[in-house]
Amino acid sequence: MTGRLVLDDVAIGYDGQPLAEGIDLVLSGSSTTCLMGPNGVGKTTLFKTVLGIVPPLRGRIMIGGDDIATLRPEQIARRIAHVPQAYQGDPSHSVIDIVVMGRTARLGIFAAPGRDDYAAAWRALESLGIADIADRSADRISGGQRQLMLIARALTQDTELIIMDEPTASLDLGNRFGLLDQIRALSARGLSLLVSTHEPEHAFAIADHVVILGRGQPVAVGPVDGILTAERLRELYGLDLAIETTPMGRRVVTRSDLSATPAR
Repeated sequence: MTGRLVLDDVAIGYDGQPLAEGIDLVLSGSSTTCLMGPNGVGKTTLFKTVLGIVPPLRGRIMIGGDDIATLRPEQIARRIAHVPQAYQGDPSHSVIDIVVMGRTARLGIFAAPGRDDYAAAWRALESLGIADIADRSADRISGGQRQLMLIARALTQDTELIIMDEPTASLDLGNRFGLLDQIRALSARGLSLLVSTHEPEHAFAIADHVVILGRGQPVAVGPVDGILTAERLRELYGLDLAIETTPMGRRVVTRSDLSATPAR
């Protein structure tokens, strides 16, 4: 298997206890893959494993043709960027200063960002339409702007792979749709994206492929249309669910029996 990111029979977990195993995945070229599954099945652990924070229990992870086990953290950061759910740093920093932090892995140990690094940060802000907030403090912008700021930081990292951890979480409806548009635009630019989400509709809207982790179920990987079926969603969440297509052609998930209760 070849690709920007390759998982070959990977098992993830802690202390020798797998949360999920038998994961085979290839990310390459202009593509978006959505990671889905209930809480507690290992989505965050999978991200940590791909980022080199947690070692796989079994199998190999290849980034750009190199085994992740042979790469130093700064080498991994030059190949794959991470967009967390929320900014965890000092919120008093300005947006431009946070975005330019994406250049850290490409600087020397004691080097400070220079003109070229700030130029890369400005390009990322402009590409996402938020250059006008560059000088604001991160605690004085909206939730949607903060998510775009984190994506700009990832773009400034200048990688071909980006992982996004539930990027639409806690956003209002307008910001959710706007962010999905931005994710589609990033894929169209040639990036490979791995995006976790709890919303099947988001996967229908942006993804080429999906990875589904479920409790006691084999990992499912494949094209959206073949993997994200009503039957699999019913098994995954224990609800009587159906997939319908709106007059505008948008696929949505509905609950067939509103009196149904989750399976225990």
